[in-house]
Amino acid sequence: MISEKMTQLGKKRSVIRELFEYGNMRKAQIGAENVFDFSLGNPSIPAPEIVTETMLRLIKEKDTVALHGYTSAQGALPVRQAISDDIINRFSAEANPNLIYMTCGAAASLTISLHALINQGDEVIVLAPFFPEYRVFAEKAGAILKIVKCREADFQIDFEALGKAINSKTKAIIVNSPNNPSGVVLSEASIRGLAELLTAKSKEFGNDIYIIADEPYRELVYGDVSVPYIPNYYDNTIVCYSFSKSLSLPGERIGYIFVSPKVCDCETVYAAVCGAGRALGFVCAPSLLQYTVAEVLGKTSDIAVYEKNRNILYEALTDYGYTVARPDGAFYLFMKSPESDAGAFCERAKKYEILIVPGDDFGYEGYVRICYCVSTEMILKSLEGFKKLYEEYR
Repeated sequence: MISEKMTQLGKKRSVIRELFEYGNMRKAQIGAENVFDFSLGNPSIPAPEIVTETMLRLIKEKDTVALHGYTSAQGALPVRQAISDDIINRFSAEANPNLIYMTCGAAASLTISLHALINQGDEVIVLAPFFPEYRVFAEKAGAILKIVKCREADFQIDFEALGKAINSKTKAIIVNSPNNPSGVVLSEASIRGLAELLTAKSKEFGNDIYIIADEPYRELVYGDVSVPYIPNYYDNTIVCYSFSKSLSLPGERIGYIFVSPKVCDCETVYAAVCGAGRALGFVCAPSLLQYTVAEVLGKTSDIAVYEKNRNILYEALTDYGYTVARPDGAFYLFMKSPESDAGAFCERAKKYEILIVPGDDFGYEGYVRICYCVSTEMILKSLEGFKKLYEEYR
């Protein structure tokens, strides 16, 4: 017998991917220009020119064996040194290249980190709304997933609910800010409160509780909003980072794990990260991408288009009567469904060729996610459909 659980995962795509494939079918039937596909968080703006220029230069100038050969399992030391220096310079945080592990993007970072920390039956807390694959990653590592909903008024942490959820089996909490699917940035007050709560609970139960900071959207913030760097607030923090969104490179699969030097027994934790990477086969991230990102640290794609799209959608939808959480980052809107069944609302939206994702799998029923990393033209063309859709509920 083969694994029944893995078979079921393979047969049933995530609700996001199902909707994306439906969109591809409708585009083939009626033309892409007539389908308003807000399903997938796929960056729509090009990577900075310096990324392509760096890749081409490396291909032309660097020794072929060095460029395309194996690096150390945890990543090339010069690359890890560059990332360590960047963390120190940008965030005034302690960092060490020997506590950094290069990965194939955030999914690999999260999977490795969870396998490094979790013993069978440990609990991992996620703050809803949350990226649905957290459940897959955590359960594969042997963890029990516990969901704690954020406050509906502002999607900041509900500390009363979180405090009740933490117990002697709690091993980690995954924190995603800016958040997918809401775009909300957790405030400094929220991060300070979280650090105080986890410190108290760790002492109460005599166990280390870790924060796994999932940060692929860190650079995608608007206006004067800043994202607190969690290792500066809480010692037992592991950062999972991806360059997919900041550099518009989702298909290249490159990121890293950073174990803060302030983590209790950090070298042992890092050894567990290396061991998990080995056991899962996540060793030697793509070498060309490693050397490329080392030279473009701090660079980002031009996110002005995302900010423009956010403003257009947020202002139009709230004007029509929808209730929408105002996003300060990422490229998602989290909107309250006019009916309690968000799935039914999303099905009704298809009548106007609008493809949006129900929030149930994100742990927040009655909401939908709208990805606005699309063309501004598509957004403008979709607005009449959103308006007519809302009028059906009046």
